[in-house]
Amino acid sequence: MKQPLTIGFIGLGLIGGSIAKAIRYYYPDTRIIAHTRSQATIDYALNEQIIDIACDQVDARFSECDYIFLCAPVEANASYLEILKPLIQPGCILTDVGSTKTDIHTHVADLGLEGQFIGGHPMAGSEKTGIANAKRHLLENAYYIVTPTSKVPKESVEAYVELVRSLKALPLVLDYHEHDFVTGAISHLPHLIAAALVNLVHNEDTPSETMRMVAAGGFKDITRIASSSPEMWEQICMTNSENILKVLNDYIRNLEDIRVALEQKNGSAIHTLFRESRDYRNSFSDLSAGPIKKSHRLYCDLVDEAGGIAILSTILASRGITIKNIGIVHNREFEDAVLMVEFYDADSKVCAVEELRRYRYTIYEV
Repeated sequence: MKQPLTIGFIGLGLIGGSIAKAIRYYYPDTRIIAHTRSQATIDYALNEQIIDIACDQVDARFSECDYIFLCAPVEANASYLEILKPLIQPGCILTDVGSTKTDIHTHVADLGLEGQFIGGHPMAGSEKTGIANAKRHLLENAYYIVTPTSKVPKESVEAYVELVRSLKALPLVLDYHEHDFVTGAISHLPHLIAAALVNLVHNEDTPSETMRMVAAGGFKDITRIASSSPEMWEQICMTNSENILKVLNDYIRNLEDIRVALEQKNGSAIHTLFRESRDYRNSFSDLSAGPIKKSHRLYCDLVDEAGGIAILSTILASRGITIKNIGIVHNREFEDAVLMVEFYDADSKVCAVEELRRYRYTIYEV
């Protein structure tokens, strides 16, 4: 891969900003050009020296780029392709970071840009948005799906994969049809299920809202992703509806089987359901991030006395461990665990467990 590179960004939100920060860190000599509609984002990117050149429009300055990352919303990226087509040089590679790939690949084919497009999907994220929350290590150990067209040169794909790997992500080359089917099952459908489950509880709740009051533990874990951006998920669902419908229909059939088992008091079928799901779930790797961000939390016993939380927080602070969230869990799903502590990363959690056990706290890891 030639050095130094010139790389363009259209859109600098959480993902685009994180990629730009990672490139700046690992390739400090790279010249980064960016266009985004938000002046505040541009000002931040310049002040933090994430980018070198800010463009108020997509113009001839992007013709100098070796790579251009399309990091705007899914539907907006297609419109930028038309603007970029007469500007880019033959060796430039266009890529995107969208959660769906069929739509963008279709537009690329319609515009005759298949020789210069490699789709990309970094399967990382956060509940926070915007470049101010971007982190260069957001991509680390996260699968980064690469969906090249059939017409892009092999050496261009190899160079792009090398770039992704150098940012500490885990590149995985897939056909874009397979990508959309896979993400439809492991990311898009779960978001719909979480939203539907939250709305179900909302509609079924008692007049005194007892369900909302006691909702915690497992319910909050499996519905956490329902807090995602409605605008973003509307676009994702509309551009991958065919794949989502396939897995949704299969899921509905599974639910119908469960309903029959419950109606017939078929304990064996219910036992098999939980056993098979447990065994498959336990086979998942914890070595890489996925499309649904993992939470890093522990539960621990806490003496019911004034200052208990403050003492625990001080112990962790003395080791330089930052707490993301902390709170009392009133319905004790873990026999005696009443305090939930959440961290920003796995290393912080490991250090916290070690330190708290040293002070003889009883810890329940999840």
